[in-house]
Amino acid sequence: MLRSSTEELTPGNTTDSGRSSVLSPLDHRGGQSGPVSLGRGSTSAGLLTRVIHSFRGGRTSSSVPPSSGSSFCGTPRLMGGTPRLGRTPGLAGALGIHPAWTPQTEPSVTTSCSSVTSTTAASVIVAVVEGRGLARGEIGMASINLKCPELVLYQFADTGTYAKVITKLHILVPLEILMPDTASEKGKGTKLYCLITENFQSVAFTAIQRKYFNERKGLEYIQQLSAPEYSTVIMEVQAKYYCLAAAAALLKYFEFIQNSIYAPKSLKVSFKGSEHTAMIDSASATNLELVVNNRDHRSEHTLIGVLNYTKTPGGGRRLRSNILEPLLDVDTINIRLDTIQELLQDEELFFGLKNAIGHFLDIDQLLSVLVQIPKQETVQVAESKITHVIQLKHTLELVPPLRMVLKNCNTALLKAYSSSLEDNRFDMILEQIKSVINDDTSYMKGSLNMRTQKCYAVRPNINEFLDIARRAYTEIVDDIAGLVDQVGEKYGLPIRTSFSTARGFFIQMKLEGVALPDGELPADFIKVTKHKNNYSFTTADLMKMNDRCDEALREIFHMSYVVVCQLLNTVHEHIHCLYKLSDAVSMLDMLLSLANACTISDYVRPEFTDTLAIKQGRHPILERIVGQQPVSNNSYISEGSNFVIITGPNMSGKSTYLKQVALCQIMAQIGSFVPAEYASFRIADQIFTRIGVDDDFETNSSTFMVEMKEVSYLIHNVSDRSLIIIDELGRGTSAEEGVGICHSVCEFLLSLRAFTLFATHFLELCELETLYPNVENQHMEVQHTRTGDTGTERVIYTFLLSRGSSEERNYVPDGPSTCRLPPTLTQAKHHSDPETQRQRAVYHLATRLLQTARNSRLDPDSLRIYLKGLKRHYEAELQVIGEPVSMETEKE
Repeated sequence: MLRSSTEELTPGNTTDSGRSSVLSPLDHRGGQSGPVSLGRGSTSAGLLTRVIHSFRGGRTSSSVPPSSGSSFCGTPRLMGGTPRLGRTPGLAGALGIHPAWTPQTEPSVTTSCSSVTSTTAASVIVAVVEGRGLARGEIGMASINLKCPELVLYQFADTGTYAKVITKLHILVPLEILMPDTASEKGKGTKLYCLITENFQSVAFTAIQRKYFNERKGLEYIQQLSAPEYSTVIMEVQAKYYCLAAAAALLKYFEFIQNSIYAPKSLKVSFKGSEHTAMIDSASATNLELVVNNRDHRSEHTLIGVLNYTKTPGGGRRLRSNILEPLLDVDTINIRLDTIQELLQDEELFFGLKNAIGHFLDIDQLLSVLVQIPKQETVQVAESKITHVIQLKHTLELVPPLRMVLKNCNTALLKAYSSSLEDNRFDMILEQIKSVINDDTSYMKGSLNMRTQKCYAVRPNINEFLDIARRAYTEIVDDIAGLVDQVGEKYGLPIRTSFSTARGFFIQMKLEGVALPDGELPADFIKVTKHKNNYSFTTADLMKMNDRCDEALREIFHMSYVVVCQLLNTVHEHIHCLYKLSDAVSMLDMLLSLANACTISDYVRPEFTDTLAIKQGRHPILERIVGQQPVSNNSYISEGSNFVIITGPNMSGKSTYLKQVALCQIMAQIGSFVPAEYASFRIADQIFTRIGVDDDFETNSSTFMVEMKEVSYLIHNVSDRSLIIIDELGRGTSAEEGVGICHSVCEFLLSLRAFTLFATHFLELCELETLYPNVENQHMEVQHTRTGDTGTERVIYTFLLSRGSSEERNYVPDGPSTCRLPPTLTQAKHHSDPETQRQRAVYHLATRLLQTARNSRLDPDSLRIYLKGLKRHYEAELQVIGEPVSMETEKE
């Protein structure tokens, strides 16, 4: 049997199997879900010291100084070398709790998604553990969001494990990272430890004894806490030892820092593999400005700023997650696109949903606090629980209007959400709440209004002592109003009663048209503050009445809390339907946001084939900045021409075009329409970008070193289904070395089927087109003009992409003579021999025929015309090289 949460833990305690045991999140009395109180006796200090020392391995601080630079650092610095227990201000200090959250303090539930920043504030705790010995490189990870009661498990064991872990951590934006203390044994950190501390220098890092990463305990936690509807995850993870171990340490740590436990069978547990979403590394996300603008972090000139019209925090979080991890499944994407299309075509549905969704609170955060059981009962805890029940009642009352809006929808996704909202458990929970909570109790803004709602939330005649306490409170409030009236009459002043959470009841008075006796306030008025033309003050009698009022409120909240806890025990039995509601609201909010973006700009629905083809595509962020449609360009990449070299002078638009293609690809894969007249995409499993870099002083890396790190990452993780964006590679070294590096990287990428856009000033690379049939040269056009008076030459940038290489040689090194390139490369400047050109023509014809066979939706007559065009194009290419055309002329 698992031990009680109040049982003493010592470093020597072990289970029968010899493994170290962690404390259970449940009380040993049959899994009781009621509040558990921690004693404050003389033994608690000794227990706390032993728990902290055992759990933290003696560390007194969770902060980690910046690493020395290399990804494979030598000696990690752990706050003073040898771990030892120091004097700390109680449990919070000993466990390194971030100031933003402390035990016994429950977060308030937000009501709207005012900005992207508010939805991405760090609130995730992550535990990471790596195998040892032969299992080195197999990594388990578990994360839990303080704003959302979902435990997410990850396990990485395939190619690019370390890169995927770092990318996932960047997406989660962790508040704190937990790792075993063995990751930094003897002053030498493991590769994973060093990568994490280097990439997350501002994130709190906590080392925990390895024995708490116990896969058996992790599985027991999940079996005890997982809601029945999510119990299938046990089958998925029971052999995933490392993610189970991470979950065990994470849940035990959560219990300590929050001073609360999760109710049994109330947690949403999920296992997420990396094979279901595309991977965008953190550098690429930064280069493309997906969620943060590189110049101004507060600016909304990002991809999420362009698409974010969400009304709820949950919708904003979901949109951010999808942008950073686009989908790979075409069917799922098309279902989303169908939904957006219906929203755009049905105006009544669009505005009805928008109005219904806008009234929801942050359901995830509400669920998070509802399923937690505090270990200590305080007035603040009681008041918070009552508030959350009122918010739950408000949320459930919004389900019928949302259900009505979705009643006549047509697409599969909306029908699925409509049927899930028909679940009668929503009505059952609401009836149970209304049997305890007054019908007229509602969520209201304003401290006094909400205080009154909480005071009278529980119905009368449920608890006789509660009714007596409320009558006493009402009398005190009436006495306060009478006292203020008496004071006003006594001094002949136009005063009124006001209320704030910090001061309670106090007196306010406007100075306009008021003549004070002797120009001063009476001496009875104390704690006087002045703001503009308003005086705020109180009196000694009013302060005494406030104390009586607070005492009455404490009694009311305590007795109401007992009733509310009994109510929540029944709500926990149907918690799954609330998770379904949260999922439905956040997804509908995100799809409404994507549809809203289409109404502001001229977007088109994308298709998914094996070709990237965009007609008159536009940069979505640039379009938002300029407020009008920027110059549009066509894009075409296929398996036959999967490597595009783009040249042109500086400021001609190369970088903007590259980012435009990548952003459109991401938009398409999250299920959004894209800024173009027509768009077709091949699903990309990874999106890599290597865009201009500078020195990195923090890691002591030169521009060249940063470039080489990015190239190394690309080479080790790229696949045939990747989209690669490279801009100005090799600019951090000499021209000779730069051309050589570019040539080598190009040859490596040409051996793959990945779609690559390669922008460069090295015109020598354009000769690759004569060597490889799948290379295509394109350039950004510029025009040269001369003024009539002085004859000064001016360059006009058209920002238009055209076939062929650039002739603007003033912007590049002086070719082979400067770089001393090998003769084999310099000879490639001449045209290929006729046989090579003939093979190239055959290759292009074959790839276009394959592409037509796979993706064509043309009717027979249109297909015949298209094939005739292919034939004429092939014959024209043969005639250019003097090859005789022997194909029979087709009869008309």
